[in-house]
Amino acid sequence: MSQLDASPAPAETPRSFGVFKPVGHVVISFPQESQADRAADALAGLGLAPGAVRHYSDREMLHQIDQDMAHASPLASVGQEMNLVRAHRVLAEKGYHWLLVYAADDEQAARIAAVARNCGAERAQHYGRFIIEELIERPGGLAQVAESPDRGLDAQTPSGLEGEAGELRKAEG
Repeated sequence: MSQLDASPAPAETPRSFGVFKPVGHVVISFPQESQADRAADALAGLGLAPGAVRHYSDREMLHQIDQDMAHASPLASVGQEMNLVRAHRVLAEKGYHWLLVYAADDEQAARIAAVARNCGAERAQHYGRFIIEELIERPGGLAQVAESPDRGLDAQTPSGLEGEAGELRKAEG
């Protein structure tokens, strides 16, 4: 992890209504730490600014999620932030590792996601001010059906559950 910054201190972690929301960044999930490390090395070839890539282990992400859930404002439930937090928790519980990468614009975010996908990423979400865009298509070509604070995040899996995503990726590869 030579090219990665240490995970940010809680005061440095970007939040909205008490929940992790890194506007202008791509949040990328990897089933294995080695995939995240490989992607960080590959991202260096894109000429990103120093400090643009941060690594979160599964344990660090779980700790952050627990903090988010404990301190989230009720307003965080209005959008998809809490649904993403819950989906990220499922993956972190399975041992996923994460990269948080600053993207100067949509084009750079797409290049970051392409590099990450080639290194085994399952999810790459570009956080904008008002929307969070999924940059990696799910296997099987299932379209998103519906998302709401009550229904949760549409995981684009046959069961609709995020935990099924890893099995679909393995079957695809």
